[in-house]
Amino acid sequence: KQNEILEGLVQERTKDLRMEKEESERLLHNILPEEIAAELKLKGKITPLRHNDATILFTDFKGFTATSATITPQELVNELNDIFKEFDFIMEKYSIEKIKTIGDAYMAVCGIPKESNTHPIQCVLAAFNMVSYLEKRKETAKIKWEMRVGIHSGPLVAGVVGTKKFTYDVWGDTVNTASRMESNGAPGRINVSANTFNLVKDYFDTEYRGKLAAKGKGE
Repeated sequence: KQNEILEGLVQERTKDLRMEKEESERLLHNILPEEIAAELKLKGKITPLRHNDATILFTDFKGFTATSATITPQELVNELNDIFKEFDFIMEKYSIEKIKTIGDAYMAVCGIPKESNTHPIQCVLAAFNMVSYLEKRKETAKIKWEMRVGIHSGPLVAGVVGTKKFTYDVWGDTVNTASRMESNGAPGRINVSANTFNLVKDYFDTEYRGKLAAKGKGE
């Protein structure tokens, strides 16, 4: 009788542990790309890597600071959550890795950690989807958000930083240039760098905007 009781307790505890492990892995995969999470579980650490070819996508909203001052905190969070949930879905659709949101800015990368020969095309297609979604949303939404999109392709470094609330992040001049593409863009339009243009020009209609002064980079 005692053995039966002990076996029952062991089985119950094993089930609990399995459920806890599954929940931990689910949360880990929400934070890190699948390949990075697997490396962390195997080695207990992540090796930073230099990637020679990737594309960064940046977005933000025109007049966000002014608009956010006119609505309640709950309305603001609800708006961002509603929009960013759709953006997350679009990233998944085009196999793009979301990196983070910073206020109203949304940052994603394609070509890492999974390599892709079509990473700039994937980012442009995703950007079109994002712009189209916001245009459609305007038909019924109280706030008519207008978004800038900037895209740049090039080398970067990727890795995980921190021990608490750690994040998968990317660094390098490619990230900075993508940010400049976004800040110098026009609402409702997709602003790509010369690097990205050379990779996508056979697939999309583009318009040359001339040279722009970019902080720390000249023209």
